[in-house]
Amino acid sequence: MSRVPHIVFLDRATIPDFIRLKPFAFECRVDMHDNTQPHLVAERIENADIVITNKVMIDNDSLSRAASLKLIAISATGTNVVDLRACEVKGCVVSNIRNYAVNSVPEHVLALIFALRRSLIPYHASVKAGRWQQSGQFCYFDYPIKDLANSTLGIFGSGALGSSLASLARGLGMKTVFASRKGQAPRDENYRPFDEVLETSDILSLHLPLTPETRNMISDPEFDRMKPSALLVNTARGGLVDEEALVRAIKDGKIGGAAFDVVTTEPMPDSHPFMALMDYPNFILTPHVAWASEEAIQALADQLINNINSFVRGEIRNQVFS
Repeated sequence: MSRVPHIVFLDRATIPDFIRLKPFAFECRVDMHDNTQPHLVAERIENADIVITNKVMIDNDSLSRAASLKLIAISATGTNVVDLRACEVKGCVVSNIRNYAVNSVPEHVLALIFALRRSLIPYHASVKAGRWQQSGQFCYFDYPIKDLANSTLGIFGSGALGSSLASLARGLGMKTVFASRKGQAPRDENYRPFDEVLETSDILSLHLPLTPETRNMISDPEFDRMKPSALLVNTARGGLVDEEALVRAIKDGKIGGAAFDVVTTEPMPDSHPFMALMDYPNFILTPHVAWASEEAIQALADQLINNINSFVRGEIRNQVFS
């Protein structure tokens, strides 16, 4: 770049203060914004050479005003916050973060599975409410408890996170199967048909990007095919599951339970369908923190700065294509 690069971070608050951001390896001017409302995006990026965003949307209208923009560094893996086609036309490189949460997300998934299979949350709540003191014996059996060993885990998505989860699950004695894409035949012997995985899995875990093809891939017909005892875990993206259909499936006992870390609108509004499930003992919702171990966030922050430093040196890392 012929001038001192101007870097704008649109949502710095998505990286907690206790995480260290390494200094850039070049002279630059940096504007840090904790958050950026949609109506401020175009104004804040119009003179930027490099923009960092996690969840702030950058659309074609904003891009058209950013004459100097050369790089959008997404501080996350998902790329749906950026109009990739518009960036391609503009000649703006887009990079993202990869394989930084290969421990954090699978461990969170297993924590959710353990909590559901062993009814940890309802048992804790019942003890708090006095049930143990009133039971008259050393234990009670109000909620189901099942082992993970010998259960079948169906995994939708065989990338780094799905594969890491499979490895951990096998160590616990679980049988793991990878599902083929919906409506497509398995590409090789390592995959099973989508519907077969739905029907035979004790636990189903989603690790897919949100695309037009995957949106609402799990809805009423899919819940009808699952075992009545099946558990569904989604730590990937809100929108992979029809949320209204999940509420019906839980309320009607079509499945054994569900644990989600993501919803279609984040933060979740009070009007969200999942609010109807918050008192159900077989439903768990966490606030999009499966990725957020301290170790994983530090790895993300380091990779983010490395992506930008490399770009300024003339080396493009983790480029995203439309």
